[in-house]
Amino acid sequence: MEILKGLNALRSLPNGCVLSIGNFDGLHRGHQRILEVARQHRGEGNERKLAVATFEPHPLSVIRPEAAPPRLTPQGTKEAMLAAEGVDYLVVLPPEPGVLNLPAEEFWALLRDHVKPSWLVEGEEFNFGKSRGGDIEKLRQWTARSAVRLEVVGAVEVSLCDLTVVRVSSSLVRWLLRNGRARDAAICLGRPYALEGVVVVGYQRGRTIGVPTANLQCGPQLLPADGVYAGRCKVDGRVCAAAISIGTMPTFGENKRQVEAHLLGFSGDLYGRRLKVELVDWVRDQRKFNGVELLKAQLARDMEGVRERIGPDV
Repeated sequence: MEILKGLNALRSLPNGCVLSIGNFDGLHRGHQRILEVARQHRGEGNERKLAVATFEPHPLSVIRPEAAPPRLTPQGTKEAMLAAEGVDYLVVLPPEPGVLNLPAEEFWALLRDHVKPSWLVEGEEFNFGKSRGGDIEKLRQWTARSAVRLEVVGAVEVSLCDLTVVRVSSSLVRWLLRNGRARDAAICLGRPYALEGVVVVGYQRGRTIGVPTANLQCGPQLLPADGVYAGRCKVDGRVCAAAISIGTMPTFGENKRQVEAHLLGFSGDLYGRRLKVELVDWVRDQRKFNGVELLKAQLARDMEGVRERIGPDV
């Protein structure tokens, strides 16, 4: 996949490509469906190139930083996932005035007269242009009078663990994670939510009670609700079950919020390495214990809970 940057890069896309524009944060099942439909328009011999245009970072980080959503996938991970979906070109649009202040009509003219895609493939909630002045209905009207064809992909609906039927969106995934609903988030994503970060030196208390942990520095990625989760982590080609703790370690007093992962059956030095831990299921809330021995007993129960959820073969 070739990565291009800026409006001029958008203009440089090969005429006749299949194009989808969106944020694609999390690359959830709704995004996957859009890309699946887009691939169908490439032609029998894939003669048309598949291109995606996205903002990086999110436009709200410039317009209203306090309202900018935390990201679900680091940029590098999103790029790798888009490449795996068969995308040939990724155009990264910076949230700069020259881009954000472009009226919807002018943005459409740029697509129609310069990019000249054969197909635009978008979701029902697609908006574009200054102040989100363009929507899918305007795009229907404009494409109907041009050589550009439009396919609007309906929202993907899934059934959550409580049998509630919902429409998948990045906002919903964030809400589920903020409420500790890792299994439901995985249903929407089509895979477990993963946290990525470099292992840094922490308080090293886990080592003193026989449960050493890798302290992950996860950057701007969304951290799910405080609690203990069952998960997985791949290290040196081996997949380990993991007990993942997110919170402030209340038993030891006031501490900064952090992510710690205890890899079951693993021993070794992980400092400085980049790890990805998948959150498969919720185990319990974070809580304060009246003494280290009570905490150790609970951690032993946590390990059993992790093994039950992840399975004996990991």
